Amino acid sequence: MTREIKFGNRLVGDGHPAYIIAEIGINHNGDLDIAKKMISAAAHAGADAVKFQKRTPEVCTPPEQQKQMRETPWGYITYLDYRYKVELGKEAYTEIDRHCRELGIAWMVSVWDEPSVDFMEQFDTPAYKVPSASLTDRALLKYARKTGKPIIISTGMSTMNEIHRGVDAVGLDNLMIMHCTSAYPCEPEELNLRMVETLRKEFPDNPIGYSGHEVGLVPSAVAVALGACAVERHFTLDRAMWGGDQAASVEPGGFEKLVKYIRVTEAGLGDGVKKVYASEMSSLKKLRRVKDSE
Repeated sequence: MTREIKFGNRLVGDGHPAYIIAEIGINHNGDLDIAKKMISAAAHAGADAVKFQKRTPEVCTPPEQQKQMRETPWGYITYLDYRYKVELGKEAYTEIDRHCRELGIAWMVSVWDEPSVDFMEQFDTPAYKVPSASLTDRALLKYARKTGKPIIISTGMSTMNEIHRGVDAVGLDNLMIMHCTSAYPCEPEELNLRMVETLRKEFPDNPIGYSGHEVGLVPSAVAVALGACAVERHFTLDRAMWGGDQAASVEPGGFEKLVKYIRVTEAGLGDGVKKVYASEMSSLKKLRRVKDSE
């Protein structure tokens, strides 16, 4: 078995360009026009895919949180009402699907509950992501697996034992595992990028990705240098917009740089075999005074 997975017509894994996902999540704040602008900006920046989050609010909002009040752009409302406000429905996702196809960019979602999996089955997305918060929801993992689509799991807030149990539930076949630290934003000291290498050793047949919440771009390129086959970063039009994920998100200009950094990193890694390049020959002739006698 090779460390490879297929998202639509794209092979992702060792030997292939890193798959770059712009995580729109709920940064659209329930506004389809904002969502479409974000898709266009992500496509322009060179992202391979955009990702949203799909929830069934009454199912995945804990009962003790549902009636808690909070300030929102829609007034002082319950947390459950807020969750409904930022949720997109069938009509919106149909337009998102059309817009993405028009731009030639893939789209997918994180599914937070079983009814969301059922909802998404009406769309032809290349994979399902199960978020870090649901890694221990083995029923959801098995339910998503029944669709036959590739599965991506994130590992934030989780121990190695919990990761192994989650992987056992979903199965190794057609699975990508993403290293993640679920802090928004995440301090450099807690990024633990070497976990990419650890997961590569623990799961030698599966592509390993990186889902980052740091401020800045360099760590995501470093993750690729350490073996990440995919990179997911939260994406926004403006980090000053209302919403909990905005501060840990990358704006369009930054995302364009992120894509460039990752592609330059890939080009620079090489194959690890020492050679003398043709571009070095003029320097060799000009600068080397003593020839190797062996």
